[in-house]
Amino acid sequence: MKIVILGGGVIGVTSAWYLAQAGHEVVVIDRQSAVAQETSFANAGEISPGYASPWAAPGIPAKAMRWLFMQHAPLIVRPRLDLAMVRWIAAMLGNCNAADYRINKGRMVRLAEFSRDRLIALREATGIAYDERSRGTLQLFREQKLMDGVGKDIDVLRAGNVPFELLDKAGCIAAEPGLANSQAPIAGGLRLPHDETGDCFKFTTALAAMAAARDVTFLMGRDIKGLAREGGRISHVETADGPVSGDAYLVAMGSYSPLLLAPIGLRLPVYPVKGYSITAPIVDADRAPVSTLLDESYKVAITRLGDRIRVGGMAELSGYTHDLPQARRDTLNQSVGTLFPGAGDLSGATFWSGLRPMTPDSTPVVGGTPIDNLFLNTGHGTLGWTMACGSGHVIADLISGRAPLIETADLALSRYGR
Repeated sequence: MKIVILGGGVIGVTSAWYLAQAGHEVVVIDRQSAVAQETSFANAGEISPGYASPWAAPGIPAKAMRWLFMQHAPLIVRPRLDLAMVRWIAAMLGNCNAADYRINKGRMVRLAEFSRDRLIALREATGIAYDERSRGTLQLFREQKLMDGVGKDIDVLRAGNVPFELLDKAGCIAAEPGLANSQAPIAGGLRLPHDETGDCFKFTTALAAMAAARDVTFLMGRDIKGLAREGGRISHVETADGPVSGDAYLVAMGSYSPLLLAPIGLRLPVYPVKGYSITAPIVDADRAPVSTLLDESYKVAITRLGDRIRVGGMAELSGYTHDLPQARRDTLNQSVGTLFPGAGDLSGATFWSGLRPMTPDSTPVVGGTPIDNLFLNTGHGTLGWTMACGSGHVIADLISGRAPLIETADLALSRYGR
């Protein structure tokens, strides 16, 4: 079959790779001049299946109210007249209970663990390089009360047979020696030794080149205007350069996916949750992180990527905005500067923002739709890099009519009902 993929980020490119491996003719369309130019460009760099946790959790509504008044808040809401934002927030709050948290985290970890295994297999088969490291992830708690609340996550990790280590301050420093210079209090940490790190942009660019060498066509710099529907099927994609047709169509446009689907009658509960990152050159390797550290107080990830430190995080609800407020950079500087002082040149760091496509239950939408030849692979939120290979493998199986290697029924759009 000829498969047309809409979106050239890490999700679209991994989908293209696995569909090509399955023997399909694949065309990727994106408005940017090259792949991975938007949300996949400068994310936090962590591949952390065990930390695949829903943002909608018990206690979040109360925490959110406190965060709104913090100087370095992990959550920022810019009120606006936006019905989609209101619906998304209401649906997210509806998931902030223990029962839904367990369900959502369980299926997120299932997909993320599968994705890590697929990434390892891809790396072994192709030799793809992307500043990768396999040295685990440390979730660091500056306060004891934060560490005391980790029990619900440990229960899910145990249920999924995910290895973990609960560490005191000395254990955290042993795992991340640069913390010996920390100016911040350290109550302890939760470490997942099997997690990985890597540069999503480098990975996506390299995989796209390998896919192109296997006859995947990339139509870059083409604005996607809409989907043409005839009866119960999609007939073609309207682009600024004319129609593109295929046998099946895969929407992998991240936060822009719901805007494309609405005119053909599909409501996708995905909303852009803006994140920020800085990338600083390392000036003292002994003070720098060796892998990824998650600063639980600020919801910030600090990752070693070759000779650079990537610091990314925060969640901002502000629609489709791309501005770069100094206050957000200050929060990233505060996190890395207090935990790894002197490790990187923060004054020479590049500053970036991206729109993460988030669902109310934090689980991506991967699967078919009521339209026979239309499929979705979107809504991964902060975990697009973590879940990319698994999602790409799953959707390739579904489009090819094969049974995926993991349960996928609860990943489809149908879980939201009508």
